[in-house]
Amino acid sequence: MKTIIVAAAVVMAATAGAQSTASRDTGIITIYAARLVDGRGRETNDALVTVRGGRIERVVTGAAAKTAKPTYELGDATLLPGLIDAHTHPGWYINKNGALHTNRDGETPEEAARARRSNLTATLNAGFTTIQSLGGVEDIALRDEVAHGQTVGPRILTSILQISNQRLTSDSLRAIVRGLKTRGADVVKLFASAGLQNGGEQTFSDEQLAALCGEAKTQGLRSVVHAISAGSVRAATLAGCTEIEHGTFATDAELKLMADHGTIFDPQVCLVFQNYLDHRDVYGKSGYTEETFASFEKALPSAAKMFQRALATPGLTVVFGTDAVALAHGRNAEELLCRVKAGQKPMDALTSATSITAKALGLGDSLGVVAPGFTADLIAVRGDPGRDIAAIKNVVFVMRGGVVFVGGPAAR
Repeated sequence: MKTIIVAAAVVMAATAGAQSTASRDTGIITIYAARLVDGRGRETNDALVTVRGGRIERVVTGAAAKTAKPTYELGDATLLPGLIDAHTHPGWYINKNGALHTNRDGETPEEAARARRSNLTATLNAGFTTIQSLGGVEDIALRDEVAHGQTVGPRILTSILQISNQRLTSDSLRAIVRGLKTRGADVVKLFASAGLQNGGEQTFSDEQLAALCGEAKTQGLRSVVHAISAGSVRAATLAGCTEIEHGTFATDAELKLMADHGTIFDPQVCLVFQNYLDHRDVYGKSGYTEETFASFEKALPSAAKMFQRALATPGLTVVFGTDAVALAHGRNAEELLCRVKAGQKPMDALTSATSITAKALGLGDSLGVVAPGFTADLIAVRGDPGRDIAAIKNVVFVMRGGVVFVGGPAAR
């Protein structure tokens, strides 16, 4: 049995190419843990999971799980599906001048790529095996590098860019969506409102929103919408858009409207706001004003109350997304703690960040659940996050697609 440790980024990079000796030699890996959270809201004691060819082949729980000698003995840990973040920005990083990166700060492409890969490694190290980036053109290369084992990070879905030009005609906006489909976008990201500091008022017209989200549906793509004000949330919902991000000032009426229309909701409770406030010096250098920081401070209690009302809305699908930007990568799980503090049950929070978000991303048949036939995205944490959500930050094992990145071969 192997002693489990959290591998440093440099060690994980080395083991990524090597994958797992057990996987290479026999095609079979077995993992034991004292508890299993299956991603569907169920927790059981003692679990032995068998992985073959990157997929979960068998799950045994109870006394029978303790009879075999596993490849990975995780002891008094909890095994659960890899976490999923539906809203991240891995392309955001802090440059060598201590400010938010721009295209004009003089850094080389190699320096930029290194910083972005570091963001991905930190995110995977924190137990997030899948992310949706909303989005940047650099995501195309990053997505491919991760998929081919050249970069250590979570699997990436990307919008490639964000659509916000209000001057474009509906026909031009439809053409952009078709172009994104051709370029390999997984999702379409658009802005229906201004930023938080400007009150989040609606920007795109109802006609433009209908054109964008309608064309996305025609092309087989989901549409994810930045909408902060109640009016913009309502407009995006009525336009048939797939998912609403933020919704900070949504009222009970908009929450019910989303539920009635089957619109997915991805609210942010704390991490994105607190991250800006925790790094005022850095973001201040990057043009963020005191007025902007004040809007973030005001948003924290408003977002928590809105989230409580969202949880109480019958039939509303609430997924997990952090809007992680520079200096928040690897801290994604802090959003789970804030959600529980705001009133969500720990197990419900975990289910939201696994099977519910997997389904919302169109990946519900392969990710977010520990069950036979699912992709072997597995993590383990010390403690029991189903009872104490803070345990989710103590990651000791990470497997993505049957390859062990944390607690793997380097721990021998």
